[in-house]
Amino acid sequence: MSRMHDILSKAEREGAVRHTHTSAPSPMPLVPPPAAREAAPPPPALRELGPRSGRVIEAGHMSPLLVAALAPHADIAEQYRTLRTRIVLGEDGRPRRVLLVTSPAKGDGKTITAANLALTMAQEFNRRIVLVDADLREPAVHTLLGLPRSPGLSDVLSGSLPLDEALVELPQFNLTVLPAGAADEKPAEQLGSTAMRHALDALRTRFDRVLVDVPPIIPLADVSVLAPQVDGVLLVVRAGATTKPDIERALSVVDANRFLGLVLNGTDGARPPYSVPAPQA
Repeated sequence: MSRMHDILSKAEREGAVRHTHTSAPSPMPLVPPPAAREAAPPPPALRELGPRSGRVIEAGHMSPLLVAALAPHADIAEQYRTLRTRIVLGEDGRPRRVLLVTSPAKGDGKTITAANLALTMAQEFNRRIVLVDADLREPAVHTLLGLPRSPGLSDVLSGSLPLDEALVELPQFNLTVLPAGAADEKPAEQLGSTAMRHALDALRTRFDRVLVDVPPIIPLADVSVLAPQVDGVLLVVRAGATTKPDIERALSVVDANRFLGLVLNGTDGARPPYSVPAPQA
């Protein structure tokens, strides 16, 4: 746990942890940098991709917070590209194909981070990216992108729909989305099911990156049942708002071998549930 303590101490120094109600400092991505090396490892060889699958539709009214798509030349969008680069360099030749994005509590910014990071990764040449909304309690990915909520993941897990028919392709952004789907009464059980494991395995073979947005860690069990099935976990915290005890509790749930680091979000402006403005320089 020494690495976890080091990361928490860094977050505290950078202002991610709230102790008083003072104004928050300028935020920045806090994914720990990789060990020093002479040069970045070459990108993995491009595999031959299969035929397109899923419904091809145009995104509807997109949230202005999706800067990676709507304002790709803005400074905020550049911070997402920096985050993407740090994730790639941190792999050190061992690709982490399935990434889980979560937060200690509601309102820390996980969904905006997951969506912008997916859009940013989709801008890489010849990369196939899928964004999975596994927040079956309060899904927001479909709202951000202007897509229908259903059909989606919950319909696949219940066996009522094949995976291919639940996927939505957004060719204008080179991104595939798996919405949350119909409301489910037992989301934690669904995420920990054999069907979920099979779905992730199928996506892993079909896409170069799978980004999974899940509910906050506290006080739910969703992350603990899903985390063993992914390759890496990003924890999104909110500058000046996320408390140190909440970060400590969240870190205690995440396997240190899968933990990639913290992403520190800002606090300015009004936000929809589970979203905050992107990291800023």
